[in-house]
Amino acid sequence: MARKKEYKEEEVIEKAMALFWNNGYETTSMQMLEKEMGINKFSIYASFGNKNGVFLECMKCYKKKLNQIILPLKNATDGMKGLKQYFYDFIEFSRDPQIARGCLITNTANELNEDADPTIKAELSKFTGEIRTHFANALKRNTTKDAITIENQADYFLISMFGMASASRVFPKEQLHNYIENIFKNA
Repeated sequence: MARKKEYKEEEVIEKAMALFWNNGYETTSMQMLEKEMGINKFSIYASFGNKNGVFLECMKCYKKKLNQIILPLKNATDGMKGLKQYFYDFIEFSRDPQIARGCLITNTANELNEDADPTIKAELSKFTGEIRTHFANALKRNTTKDAITIENQADYFLISMFGMASASRVFPKEQLHNYIENIFKNA
């Protein structure tokens, strides 16, 4: 007979996500996950398979949290203004009062090497592709842009976001705001 879980999966994934977000994917060990999540390794393996399984669940949780700033972008009538606001909203989203975390996805992508787990790499790529699609859809709301310009600008904004997400761990808000203003100056 299967044992009843004595924890809420959503709560332990939130804890694991914070651990990965603060320490990085590679640095986070099973021992650290066990301690932070408050469950034993057997429960982690039984529920999530392994560290990669925990991280993949954390990515789903992160995506749900990020939806709070993606939704206004999707609903913006002026796509360019919506994109710019998304950048500003992301700064607030990514900064914990005690720790400048940046972006879980960007942080992870920055630390992985070519030998990293292909499933993790594929999920990171899928995630960034989804963000790029949101950017392209926002740009399509400007009827003066042709398809090639939209695709090029979606790439530009995605790479700019990646840079800002990395920078948000180090630089103060004022510098990040200057960065955003310069990104959108000629867009």
